[in-house]
Amino acid sequence: MAPTKEAVLKALGTVQEPDLGQDLVTLNMIRNLEVSGDKVSFTVMLTTPACPLKGKIEADCRNALKSIEGIGSVEVKMDSDVPNDGRMRGLVETPIRNAIAIGSGKGGVGKSTVSVNVAVALAKSGARVGLMDADIYGPNTPTMLGVEKLPPPNGPRIIPAEAYGVKMVSMGLLVKPGQPLIWRGPMLNSAIRQFLGDVEWGELDYLIVDLPPGTGDAALSLAQALPLSGAVVVTLPQLVSLEDAGRGLNMFKTLEVPILGVVENMSFLEMPDGSKMDLFGSGGGEELAKATESTFLGQIPIDPNVRIGGDTGKPIVDAYPESPVAKALTEIAQKIAQKSSVAALGTNNTLPINIVE
Repeated sequence: MAPTKEAVLKALGTVQEPDLGQDLVTLNMIRNLEVSGDKVSFTVMLTTPACPLKGKIEADCRNALKSIEGIGSVEVKMDSDVPNDGRMRGLVETPIRNAIAIGSGKGGVGKSTVSVNVAVALAKSGARVGLMDADIYGPNTPTMLGVEKLPPPNGPRIIPAEAYGVKMVSMGLLVKPGQPLIWRGPMLNSAIRQFLGDVEWGELDYLIVDLPPGTGDAALSLAQALPLSGAVVVTLPQLVSLEDAGRGLNMFKTLEVPILGVVENMSFLEMPDGSKMDLFGSGGGEELAKATESTFLGQIPIDPNVRIGGDTGKPIVDAYPESPVAKALTEIAQKIAQKSSVAALGTNNTLPINIVE
């Protein structure tokens, strides 16, 4: 007896989306369902191409269909439709579905390294990604991405550079090399607004914003000009860094920006014998997350290739994707995307797509 669409949908209705807490059918995540004889095919529409649970969801779908007699083969395609967080971004002409700031309370913690590699990891997953270098005083993302100049402008519009699938703008590409930026607050505010309103971003799933360190004018200007989906705070394990990161985290809370989580960078150095050396202490990022009731997104170990890649314009998630550091950064990018989608949808909403007919 050949299976029916109704039976297939009923079985898939038992498969839960782990983050949203509802089944795939209720969430409108099953698409293009076709049953032809003993062959079943359908698409699972995920909330992000960087979904860390993609493999589990596919396996759960296949297992659910084993209960139906008459199925010979099952073809499962995985696609995605990143939800919009619903925030109005009036300065931006085309939709930016999620805008995520990556900040820190102090400099030297690897915030730009995290920003660049998270952006590249999301782009590698298939997402449309932009990177705005809002670190006006120390714009180094062009070096980290190997970009030397912007493309020619389109009339009054700035065309972002593109590298590793990421669209990027930076003050480092708009001033002469070595020129100091001695700016007061209003000038910062104007520059950030120009990065939003005058850049031809196109539609983006994620705009990653690399903030300057601290809690000064640039962060305030950005939060006022660009409604943020959330913020990620980068810290080192050491106490001084944690205190500063805590101030940065509380700044976002004061500005009513949701905290997506805490990242601990340079967590340990793995020795040749497999042991770990804690150069900057240990467990600080996790403690900060717990103390502030935030999510701990993960630890990033120390690897000289991170510095080498940053200096030569080769992000480690692309140059050494199987290294422990690249895997940690990719997992962090996946968690950021995952939390952004959950926040955008909420537990009572469904994907804005049509269920099968």
